[in-house]
Amino acid sequence: MITIKTEEEIKLMRKAGEIVGLTHHYLENYIKPGITTKKLNDLARKFILDHDATPSFEGLYGFPGTICISINEEVVHGIPSKRKLKEGDIITLDIGACYKGYHGDSAWTYKVGKVSSDKEYLLEHTEKALYEGLKAVKPGNRIGDIGYNVSAYASKHNLGVVRELVGHGVGSSVHEDPDVPNYGRQHTGPLLEEGMVIAIEPMLNLGTSEIYMLNDDWTIVTADNKPSAHFEHTVLVTKHGYEILTKR
Repeated sequence: MITIKTEEEIKLMRKAGEIVGLTHHYLENYIKPGITTKKLNDLARKFILDHDATPSFEGLYGFPGTICISINEEVVHGIPSKRKLKEGDIITLDIGACYKGYHGDSAWTYKVGKVSSDKEYLLEHTEKALYEGLKAVKPGNRIGDIGYNVSAYASKHNLGVVRELVGHGVGSSVHEDPDVPNYGRQHTGPLLEEGMVIAIEPMLNLGTSEIYMLNDDWTIVTADNKPSAHFEHTVLVTKHGYEILTKR
């Protein structure tokens, strides 16, 4: 069921989103060769708790970490570990925070030092695809308009669109209705209404759109082992458009 958030709920979600954005900003300073993904995970956990929130993903569906950390060909749901970042990697931090019962959710892909031109291209155009999707967010449009914008931009730039993983509603649960795919037909799907809160999150690949899950039952990787990028914001549908709740 799609819910329209009250003013009080929106106030709490603004705070949750702010904490997520601050966590991203804080961790970005630590993304350097040699740091382990577990260290980034632990820094995120302490930062979120220090801001009177709790990590949304810790234990969610049994996830064995605080944030999802995915490197290079890993699309989503990478598990923090002793793995060290290397010069030339790209790393996605997917961060959720719960403040007084309401969630914020945002993923961002970062460069580790200097990266290849192919990875630069992937990051640039995946981030731009997110904002193309956001252009469709306003009352009266439909979910399909968002996905259409994302996939049209991705296709124009020869990037693979992951179809099995989608954006979603956000509220008192991390994942609520409606699903927000990164593909779709214009003027189709659920109607966008003022007060809805959704997470839009293009996951685009440098090669094939095909993916598979590793034996850890969490980490999703590209089928051709080419890099993947992931950019996500939680947004509120406003009277005339949208408000980003997870500003960085």
